Amino acid sequence: MGRIMNFESKYIWESLPILLQGLQLTLIISLSGLLGGFIIGLLAGTCRALGGRITKTLSLIFVEVIRGTPIMVQVMFIYFALPMVLPIRIEPVTAAIVTIVINSGAYIAEITRGAILSINKGFKEASLAMGLSQRSTLWHVIMPLALRRMIPALGNQWIISIKDTSLFIVIGVAELTRQGQEIIAGNFRALEVWTAVAMIYLAVTLCLSFLLKQLEKRMHIL
Repeated sequence: MGRIMNFESKYIWESLPILLQGLQLTLIISLSGLLGGFIIGLLAGTCRALGGRITKTLSLIFVEVIRGTPIMVQVMFIYFALPMVLPIRIEPVTAAIVTIVINSGAYIAEITRGAILSINKGFKEASLAMGLSQRSTLWHVIMPLALRRMIPALGNQWIISIKDTSLFIVIGVAELTRQGQEIIAGNFRALEVWTAVAMIYLAVTLCLSFLLKQLEKRMHIL
């Protein structure tokens, strides 16, 4: 029988500086991807809710294709397959950010569509009766109300994106999980290092959840 490994907390403290570097990259990738995804999702979701037949169809195809394929396949396609078609070389971090952009964009599109459709039609009718155009009604009346309702779901999507970055270990992105793997390759202390990695992920997600709840209370989201 093999010897049972004792848990030694000193390996957690020794690993923290490198793991925090990985966390920094994890947050950069997830936040950058979410910002890009927000723009795409806002446009696609608006088209799905209020667009014409062509824009609705194109938005639907985008959403279904992205939601219907695993994020692992998406990043592998962008990093390995796309450069074989286009004469470009994609860096791992760039591939990771682009993947989060398109992946979160598809889900944010559905969040946007749901938020827009949830707004009472009376707001639109009242705005049009006051002489506002369709475009002004959308951007000055409907969207501000919809955005307030989107905040909890957007926060949840950021948490999902943070955890999704761990999958980018397959293309060598030096995010939190990858850094943990590198440390273990050197000291063979899997128990302590993976415990530290899990605690960091948990701390980040709990902090985000707390901040989102406070934001919801301040904005009195309905």
